[in-house]
Amino acid sequence: MKVAVTGASGFVGGAVCRALRDHGIETLAYGRRAAVPPGHVGGAPYRSWDITRGPLPDAPEAGAVVHCAGSVTDWGPAAALFAANLTGTRNVLDTFPRARFVHVSTASVYDPYRPTVMATEEDGPAPRHLNAYGASKAAAERAVLAVMRGHGRSSWRGPNRREAIVLRPHAVYGPGDTTLLPRVLSSVRGPVLPAVGNGRQRVSLTSVGNLAQACLLAACGPVGTGVYNVTDAEPVTLDAALRAILAERGVRARPVYLPALPARPLAAAVEGAFLLARRPEPPRLTRYAIGHLAVERTLDITAACRTLGYKPEETDFTGAARW
Repeated sequence: MKVAVTGASGFVGGAVCRALRDHGIETLAYGRRAAVPPGHVGGAPYRSWDITRGPLPDAPEAGAVVHCAGSVTDWGPAAALFAANLTGTRNVLDTFPRARFVHVSTASVYDPYRPTVMATEEDGPAPRHLNAYGASKAAAERAVLAVMRGHGRSSWRGPNRREAIVLRPHAVYGPGDTTLLPRVLSSVRGPVLPAVGNGRQRVSLTSVGNLAQACLLAACGPVGTGVYNVTDAEPVTLDAALRAILAERGVRARPVYLPALPARPLAAAVEGAFLLARRPEPPRLTRYAIGHLAVERTLDITAACRTLGYKPEETDFTGAARW
């Protein structure tokens, strides 16, 4: 069986390629960068492809495609986020019309305005979102679900309905992470790591190894359809997670918690200032970040374990803060 992986030049896509290759699966790697070190994709043949520019006209046949490409930032122009997440997804669907489609989505499709307490797959995607990132990822997921149910568009002249699996991880971390943990560590100020809430709120996290395992099961396993939450074995408290990250990096700092109520208008003001200044980088304090840190964000993974055979490891930050 041949499996294509988009976003292979990135953190998650590269890990998925390596996992597939470790299991002896023929893998085709696609990414936006011109080239990547062979080891990053497990030695798989690599081809540059900007999925926002259209379908790949001469793509080889594949039994499955694991779609990891898309925007990984919660900050930026809405048009760019929708181009990367929605238009790009549609282009990948059209490029591999006969392949099982494994869509790496996000827990950001759940309602950001209320706590997520052991959410099940039926709770999303929500109709409202804090920013264009969540809205664009929800729109992309709906496009995949429509194809899975036989209601989506397709450039291939045949039945629109196809095998498709949606995976919803939350806060993916691990060796090579260039987004989540670096952002946490960059917030350290001397002996203090500012955070929001009280530290006792529970969060579900997803190691890149666990996510790669889920992608492997979804692409090559006997189950061809469904939506599945994908996280580590058990939730952890925010305080335990932050202290473990700091300890792994040898940073002598401690989390200090700010009440969420005054933090939200402060974040809105900071975002406004960044927008007025046209600054491309995200502010350290955003309403999106507060929404994911200040209240419980936990996911029920029963469906993935029972149906896909998913067997996640516990949360472990060993080596995870290297980038």
